Amino acid sequence: MIPLHKLAQLPRPQRLRKIAKTFAGAELRLFAGNFVVNKELAYLTDTLQLLTGDDAFPSAARQSLSAALICLQTAPDDAASIRRAINTVRHILLTATGRQTADWDFIDAGGDLDPLKRRPFPGMRVYLEDIRSPFNVGAMFRAAESFGVEKLYLSPLCADPNHPRAKRTAMGCTDILPWERLAVESTGLPLQFPQALSTTPVFALETGGINIARFPFPKQAVMIVGSEELGVSPQALVAADASLGRLSIPTYGAKGSLNASVAFGIALQAWAAACTEA
Repeated sequence: MIPLHKLAQLPRPQRLRKIAKTFAGAELRLFAGNFVVNKELAYLTDTLQLLTGDDAFPSAARQSLSAALICLQTAPDDAASIRRAINTVRHILLTATGRQTADWDFIDAGGDLDPLKRRPFPGMRVYLEDIRSPFNVGAMFRAAESFGVEKLYLSPLCADPNHPRAKRTAMGCTDILPWERLAVESTGLPLQFPQALSTTPVFALETGGINIARFPFPKQAVMIVGSEELGVSPQALVAADASLGRLSIPTYGAKGSLNASVAFGIALQAWAAACTEA
């Protein structure tokens, strides 16, 4: 730990970076159960007092720093509140040092999920068609695992679930949720919908379909989710229209559309609820 008088003498950008690392390390130790309360809390409190006297912080940030300081001083036995206070300070410092907060700045439980604790709905499967963003793929794996998807199928052009960004966003779900990358058969252009899914009831998450509030969710089917830019392909829509049709989520804002992983989560929650009630 850097003595406070030396910390105070550092140029402000360097001082804030040093303090940010200090709070990040403290949060990691608190999360892992290695936090030495008496020793570390006293140092963090003194360091935070140094920050609250920094008038260069915006008003809202100063108020949050002051609230965090009160928490550290008054709730030494409340680990959850202490972590929230430390986390708040850390993210304020990230912003102050010019860093854009990203998912890798978050400290949270990741892998080591127990596959035996999974309770999937048999026959509830999904086909991710050309999802380009590893972040979206990871988020979709996490939502799929949470809402009981039995298996995910990926198109050849779908982002890799083993990409570091996908795995970070999936929080361990890529390791316990069964998935398979399918080949798309073609004798030329256009590419055809995978034959492996052609004998299965399918429906597409796409605009122009049945309102999610009225959609007759089946117990067993494959839901097709298309790319962020282009949506479900014409070939997959043909397969869906010939089977169970299209599921649509009504929106009410100026944008009129949702992020692919957000729409996916909404659709899965409704499907899981229907499976639970059936």
